[in-house]
Amino acid sequence: MTSNQPLRDGDRPPSGDGLFARKGLIRRALRYGGMLVILSAAVLVAGFLIFADSVSNMRPPETVKADAIVVLTGGYQRIEQAIDLLKRGYGERLLISGVNPATTAGQIRKATRTSPDLFDCCVDIGYAAIDTIGNANETAIWIRDKGYRSILVVTSNYHLSRSLMELRRSDPDTEFIGYPVVNADLKTRAWYSEPDAMRTMLAEYGKTVIAYVRGVTGWSRDQGLRPDGEITESGRTS
Repeated sequence: MTSNQPLRDGDRPPSGDGLFARKGLIRRALRYGGMLVILSAAVLVAGFLIFADSVSNMRPPETVKADAIVVLTGGYQRIEQAIDLLKRGYGERLLISGVNPATTAGQIRKATRTSPDLFDCCVDIGYAAIDTIGNANETAIWIRDKGYRSILVVTSNYHLSRSLMELRRSDPDTEFIGYPVVNADLKTRAWYSEPDAMRTMLAEYGKTVIAYVRGVTGWSRDQGLRPDGEITESGRTS
């Protein structure tokens, strides 16, 4: 004999309407998720084009003077440019930030063909920084020790935007003036067809985006500085 007792709510099979509603929600979520991914990708691509155009159009300022100069290591061309600016009176003192502890001041002086007198009087070697955040923190400490108010920042053109961002974050009270070192004419040459150049630009753009997000969200990370014990014989001139 078949019972005519109605099913309780817990025993009732899902209705077609409920299943259809759930599928609709999933489809909408996928649609909006896909649109968000496409929009994010478009923003990143547009940002890269703006970044690349900005780097391509960077030129050193024709007339600029600051209290002092800081150069962020990454090649002797940057250091040679900074030393030339020091000789020409663009600043009264120079910090070379982020030098490998195994490299002596004497080696840098000889490689850049700089007189010992200039190094002895006006050049400081920073061995603490291990990355751009470290450069900014090492520079901020140096600025506080010297009491400077304006700094000319010398680094490669593709690296300048992120460097200024980190420096201003570490020391908002100091005026930082960018001085890009232009290794090649990116404006007239088809750098985007060169794998090495494209790789460099993409990598630096990615790091710049991360640095920007860090600033917006307040997310912090390590100071980018070597422990004191790892810095050996800093400031040697032999």
